[in-house]
Amino acid sequence: MKNDWEIAMESISKITVFSNPNNESVTISGETEDLYCIGLGTDAAVFQSPYAPAYAFKKFAKDKVFKAKVEASVYDRLGESPFFPKCFASYDDYLVLSYEEGKTLCDCLLQGIHIPKQVLNDVEEARAYIRKKGLNPRDIHLKNILLQNGRAIVLDVSEYTKPGNDFRWELLKKGHTQYYHLIDGQPVPSWLVEQVRKWYNQRNKNDWRP
Repeated sequence: MKNDWEIAMESISKITVFSNPNNESVTISGETEDLYCIGLGTDAAVFQSPYAPAYAFKKFAKDKVFKAKVEASVYDRLGESPFFPKCFASYDDYLVLSYEEGKTLCDCLLQGIHIPKQVLNDVEEARAYIRKKGLNPRDIHLKNILLQNGRAIVLDVSEYTKPGNDFRWELLKKGHTQYYHLIDGQPVPSWLVEQVRKWYNQRNKNDWRP
């Protein structure tokens, strides 16, 4: 018996994802009428099919396909949790995840959508849960947190097997606590968000402490 997401597998095979230098988002090659992109990261692109709308298909760049198995293993260790998408299946170069509605915190800033403090509390709880599972909560930033009905969903768990602290979350939390009230409800220019991202990527992570 076929799984209901398998209707999209042929379309996924027609798409190729390529990574780019300098921590820039991936680029996509290939087209299909029944698959559309809903997200771009530095290692993968995420797609959805109108024929299987309950799922998100995360396809990795050609030189990043090893991360598919790594991320699948992380989801397996995390198990059932309200803070993360569910991973239904993993293949050589893509994962089948639950589709989660909502806007990323990055989109919230760009569109002037209020980010409640509950989101910060949820992420803190999610980080504690990650550690409880013997993993390391890394790479938690504006594009990896989804606002869903006033609560947080944490996306992209691929770096949780890496050691060390990248301080992304600490920087984000500090910014929300100290400065967010100045811009709450006001759209932030995309150039400013991009400039902050580039500033962070250019810094030596060891030079910054919360």
